[in-house]
Amino acid sequence: MLLGSLMVPSAAASGGMDHDPHHKKASSHPAKAPASPDDEHKERCSTSRDISTAGSDFGFLAGTLFRLATDRRGHAFLNDSRNPGVWINLGILANAPKCVTDTAASITEAGTLTVNLLARDGVIHQARCTASATPFTPANLPAACGTGFSPVEDTPV
Repeated sequence: MLLGSLMVPSAAASGGMDHDPHHKKASSHPAKAPASPDDEHKERCSTSRDISTAGSDFGFLAGTLFRLATDRRGHAFLNDSRNPGVWINLGILANAPKCVTDTAASITEAGTLTVNLLARDGVIHQARCTASATPFTPANLPAACGTGFSPVEDTPV
């Protein structure tokens, strides 16, 4: 009996419920425009910044650095040091996670760049991209990364 008396809808408890169903409150705030999918992402995803780097000291990639970074909204970016100042939003790749909290990169002697992105839900997403003598750009990265990202099976979340 006591439990039932303590359960009150939050609107009624805060005095926010109107008793007159036909009464409309005047709003002091102008109507908002409909939210876009990007707006919804901004509201849902807020992370700290992260950066990781993979460097090559062999072959045609000798001295090349690949940097991964995230912004506070969970977007991940790739920079190829051969293309200074260009940060490629990894969201252009198929199946890219929406809210990235951590990054990791590695490069093989054969020129395969492995990009790992940890999503907020705890799942690791991985893409393998083939590096060449041409620096990565937004135009050539999707082809270099083939099918884009795929979740790493059995990620312990």
